[in-house]
Amino acid sequence: MMKKKPCELGRAGQGRRRLLGAAAVATVAQAGFMRDARAGWVSRVLEFEARVDEAVQRAVVPAGARARHYTPADISAHFKSNGTHDPDDAQYQRLAGNGFADWRLAVDGLVDHPTSFSLAEIRAMPPVTQITRHDCVEGWSCIGQWTGVPLGRLLAGLGVQKQARYVMFFCYDKVSSAGGVGGIVENYYESIDLAEAFHPETILAYAMNGETLPIPHGAPLRLRLGRQLGYKMPKYLKRMTLVKDFRGIEGGRGGFYEDCGYAWYAGI
Repeated sequence: MMKKKPCELGRAGQGRRRLLGAAAVATVAQAGFMRDARAGWVSRVLEFEARVDEAVQRAVVPAGARARHYTPADISAHFKSNGTHDPDDAQYQRLAGNGFADWRLAVDGLVDHPTSFSLAEIRAMPPVTQITRHDCVEGWSCIGQWTGVPLGRLLAGLGVQKQARYVMFFCYDKVSSAGGVGGIVENYYESIDLAEAFHPETILAYAMNGETLPIPHGAPLRLRLGRQLGYKMPKYLKRMTLVKDFRGIEGGRGGFYEDCGYAWYAGI
């Protein structure tokens, strides 16, 4: 079974923590408290550090800022597949065996019209195509062309409720924790706020480099962001839920790697 390996904190992440004077927090996270940092003083310190980190980056990067866009000539000859390459999940394997004809993306939570979309329905929506760079926290980068549906456009038709602040993404791929006792295995999950969800470069991608999205890169649908690191772009999407906060979800920090001590806002 191919699982996502817990990334070592890359140079970008280390730089942010040095900038914020949070080296002690990073040390705690890397020392094995990561998955146990759900309560007590460690949890409070990590939450404070995450909020300061996000506030600083939000202040530095304008809300309307866009990622650099590239030309077809810049597309990487080989685009590395990060994390899981083929989910070890019986339901996913059945869906893949049928070309994802029976796959559906559920959207629920704080929306007026909870629903689900088939891949055909998503593909029928007006698409956008963008050529952007993928930056991994491990330190490598690749450039690829992505085609999909703007997430904000999809959400706008569902009636996002006023109290909603975040979009949670739940996936088919299973991952093992970096510091959890006994190596906790769980389904990957992530979150972004509504500002990021409605950014024009935030898309649900179903094609890569002009072809159907390959399984190693997240088929049938993955999130693509223009302004954050790769671990914020979940693959193998199963469900999206709009919530007011994520404190009671999994480890309570908004994502699998965030529960392991990484920054919730991974701006680049």
